Formats: sequence, structure tokens, C-alpha cells
Amino acid sequence: MAVKLELYKVFKEVAEAGNITAAAQSLYISQSAVSQSIKQLESDLQTRLFARNSRGVTLTADGKLLYEYVRSAIGLLETGENKLSQTRELQMGHLTIGASDTVTSQFLLSYLEQFHRLYPAIHIRIISGRSHKVLGLLQSGKVDIAFASTPAEGSFETTPCFSTHAIFVASPEYPCPFDKPHTLAEIAAYPLILLEHKASSRLFLEKYFLQNGLHLKPEIELGARSLLVDLAAIGFGVAGVTEEFVRKDLEAGRIRKIATNFEIPSRSVDMCTLQGVPQTAAAKRFADFIRDSVK
Repeated sequence: MAVKLELYKVFKEVAEAGNITAAAQSLYISQSAVSQSIKQLESDLQTRLFARNSRGVTLTADGKLLYEYVRSAIGLLETGENKLSQTRELQMGHLTIGASDTVTSQFLLSYLEQFHRLYPAIHIRIISGRSHKVLGLLQSGKVDIAFASTPAEGSFETTPCFSTHAIFVASPEYPCPFDKPHTLAEIAAYPLILLEHKASSRLFLEKYFLQNGLHLKPEIELGARSLLVDLAAIGFGVAGVTEEFVRKDLEAGRIRKIATNFEIPSRSVDMCTLQGVPQTAAAKRFADFIRDSVK
């Protein structure tokens, strides 16, 4: 097919020039090479494409029919090449990111703003979801980049972006000794407000308590992180939250951190891409943008 495409390019040039000599000069090949290409194409198609005259050549009826399709096809190929060039130069393109609403608002927002200012022609789409969801979308090719909490080892290339720490908070008026270091058992005995079971931070928290012989039995399970703070702030119980995501509420005095005599291991929120899978120019540039920023 590649050989025949070259023949069609020669055919198109001759048809437009109306002269083999002029076509050869334009293509930077010999006249004999042009003539041989036309003869081969006519042989392959079993029809005569040009009629020769004293001034050069003109298209036959079959040649005119073929020319319209060849001109259209080569035009589309050139357009495709131009579009690819624009994509490589980030003059156009698409980028799809998978991340939770919290990670988007607390971490990605400033980077998205800067990237959009630098590359306004890139269309950015964000698909919201918890870690397990966005990693699944990444594996299925539905997102270019995913941001997830400590993904399991697998076919991912990861870049740590920031660490998170689990803490327990309550309303400042909640009847508990905030400054007294609590044990795991004392925390587990409170009416707990936690994220729903499928949330990776909830699973991590439960695993830590189970490793220490305790099973968490929350009174309230929620799907939205913001509701953890809202319900804790009005005295419904003790909420297990991510410290980095509730700093404003802590500083504003809506909630207060409960002291503990234990420290739950930190977790990493990572930027994830697929190993061995080429990225689009837009995705590669955004990934490099994040890597350079978090070094």
C-alpha cells in the first residue's frame, strides 16, 4: 500500500501540472521515474489515465474520476499530518484526568490553572472518582492520568505528589479530653463518623486498627468527605479524617484534633500512568509539569 501511495502522489502531481517534466521537477525525481510510475499505476488499474498531446498530458475520463478521489485522500492525509503536528506542539489536543473531587480541589486546581494558562488549546476533561475507580479507568484507557492513594503494585508508573495523615476530630464542645493522648481502644469506643467502606482511606484505617486487634464499628458512614466535618462540627461524634484536607476547618475552629498515643502511617497520593503505554503529547506534558512541580 505504501508503494501505491507514492504512485498516487506522482499521479496527482502530473494531473495538476499537466506535464511530466514539470511534475518531475516538482517531485525532485527524473522524468523517466515519473513516466514509469504512471505506467505502473495504469497497469495495476488496467486503464489509461492520461492522454498525451503536444503540450503535455491531459486526464482521460477514468483519470478524471480517479483524480477526484486521489486529491481528496491525499488532502485528508495531509490534514491528518498537520493535526498531528499541532498536537505535538500542543496547539490542540485532549487530556483526560481521573481524580477524586477532594484531590482535584485540594491539589490539582492550581496546577490545572497554570497548565490551562500555558496551553489554552488543550481540552481538559476530569472524571471524578475514588482511587480504585480512577485506577480502573486508567487501566481501561478511559483516562490518560490518574491520581490515587498509594496504588497497589502493578502496571503503573507512579510519582508521589503529597502525603496524607489520618487523624480524629470532633466539635470543640464535644465531651472528650482533647489534649489527653487517647489509645486505639479509646478512639474505637467513640461514636465514629467514617467514610463508606469502599473508600481507600477507610480501608486503610480499618486495616491499621485490625492489625492492633480492634474492629471499627462506625455509627455513621458517608460518601462525601465534607460531611464528615459537618457532622463532627455539630457534635454527632468523632470523625476520622485526612488532616491535609481539613486544615481550614481546624484553623477556623469548626473542629478540633484529638490527641492520640499512636500515629497512623502516612499515605501517598500518587500521579499514575500506565507502564509501557505511549502518552499523547498533552498527557506527557501535563505529567512532566506535575513531576517538575513536586520535586
